[in-house]
Amino acid sequence: MAAAAIHSVADARRLARRRLPWMVFDYIDGAAGAETGANRNRAALDAMTLRPRILKDVSDRSLATSVFGVPTQRPFGIAPMGMCNLSAPGADLMLARLAARYSVPLGVSTVASTPMETLIDAAEGNAWFQLYFSGDGTGTFKLVERAKAAGYQTLVLTVDVPEVGRRPRELRHGFKMPFRIGPRQFIDFALHPRWSLETLFKGKPQMANFLMDGYTFDRSESRAKADWQTLARLRDAWPGNLVVKGVLDVEDAVTLKEHGVDAIQVSSHGARQLESAPAPFTLLPQIRAAVGEGFPIFYDSGLHSGEDVLKCLLSGADFTFFGRTLQFAIGAGGAAGLDQLWHVLSKELSIAMAQTGMSDF
Repeated sequence: MAAAAIHSVADARRLARRRLPWMVFDYIDGAAGAETGANRNRAALDAMTLRPRILKDVSDRSLATSVFGVPTQRPFGIAPMGMCNLSAPGADLMLARLAARYSVPLGVSTVASTPMETLIDAAEGNAWFQLYFSGDGTGTFKLVERAKAAGYQTLVLTVDVPEVGRRPRELRHGFKMPFRIGPRQFIDFALHPRWSLETLFKGKPQMANFLMDGYTFDRSESRAKADWQTLARLRDAWPGNLVVKGVLDVEDAVTLKEHGVDAIQVSSHGARQLESAPAPFTLLPQIRAAVGEGFPIFYDSGLHSGEDVLKCLLSGADFTFFGRTLQFAIGAGGAAGLDQLWHVLSKELSIAMAQTGMSDF
């Protein structure tokens, strides 16, 4: 059974690479340009060491914490990811059910392949809606009202994609959203029959949040019109928690706090947008110092283990999010693979806490 072979993120990635069509794997795994940005962030995380402590009673450890006053069973949640059902039919729902079981936030992407209403129900309310501003904003604010009506309490505005980054691995495969199948993709899928048959049986993944009257979505449409006035308008329109994701500058972080956002998320979008962006992990201590204690800072990008989570928490983050690694687990072994990797990440974090003399957060 594939799930039993997952003992690390590297195992999940290796198995997913074998099972998924090349186009799908490279869409999930790829980064901008020559991918030096992803390597730089990985190097930054690897460079930090933890301080082992001895003779501390760490026999009773807790991985629980809270976000916006809501208790969670883990200090990590699920980052918003587009078109997750490419990794396996029903992947969105697998992630939603996991969020419900552990009371952690599920990031529901603007370009999710399952409707936002379905996902917040499956997650038993443990869901945040991630928003892209696009075009003139008309459709964007329709989505805001829809998320409000669906019961979302937290909105995550992603601001680091004024234009979609160039990811050569996607371009070589002719990857498109909405999903389209041409001769090249047909050959790719024929060589991966298990994935292809399951996907054919369940139906081609679609960008489900745009299946509504009067709105079409073009992934390549410019998002460059968003500015500080857009943020102010969104702040006025959204009564719940407002998170701004994609922050990589200390000055921007301070300005966001001054503009009344409830939290910021330090992120390079998994190095998928700007190859030359700084390693987000290196900015955590600087941003924490600038915004002060008590202001929520979240983190995603390049997390590969429970030890990575602990490094981020010790560097100034209040909460962290895993992204593509969870899709690898689903691609490798479905829901069982996802559960197995979640267990691995939790165990890695718990062991690292014991080794460093920590019992809780």
